[in-house]
Amino acid sequence: MNSDSTFIKIFNTILTADKVDSRKAAREARKFLYASSGMDKYEDIKNIIDGAPSEYFSISEDWRQENFVMAISVIYFLHGKENQPDFLFPWLLYLLLHKNGNIRHAAVRMISQEIGPLTYHLRFPGEKSSPQDLSSQQADDIIFKLFIALYNLMNNSWRPMYKKYKYIDSLPSGTYKSVQIIMSSLEEDCGDEYMRSLKKSLC
Repeated sequence: MNSDSTFIKIFNTILTADKVDSRKAAREARKFLYASSGMDKYEDIKNIIDGAPSEYFSISEDWRQENFVMAISVIYFLHGKENQPDFLFPWLLYLLLHKNGNIRHAAVRMISQEIGPLTYHLRFPGEKSSPQDLSSQQADDIIFKLFIALYNLMNNSWRPMYKKYKYIDSLPSGTYKSVQIIMSSLEEDCGDEYMRSLKKSLC
């Protein structure tokens, strides 16, 4: 089976098959990702990821949404949008509101994958990780927009009961915890001084 038919078939099965076969196909995405080779595979993956938000919103069953998002999260790092790493952020931030914890966790993982490259200029000033890197200003703009979006989600999902929890890991599963996990990664990679400057922008 060539790579083209493999990935198209996997996602067609996820989107159209019954519950058992859809789940099985979602779990096969990782296996075929590393088992196949060739540039066609990467083009298929990029096209699938590009259309992920619109495809997702056409899915009515919660279990199928989970299968689709889980499979996307496996191949997400090959999205091919180095010059626009935040192109799926609106969708991924929306997924943080989902009642399904597996979907939220997948969204956390995908957003967190972008934090390292976005903060590279902060952690290694003056260095470039690749010729296709964003400029420092572009990265700063994306970080700022992400921070504002996370801050708003955090405020909207906060509950008084969370006061009693000292650590993120001990928080109840939900949007607030998912946002806190991403915010913690952002704070770690950005550093205290940079985070203070972001927080000042809220005043």
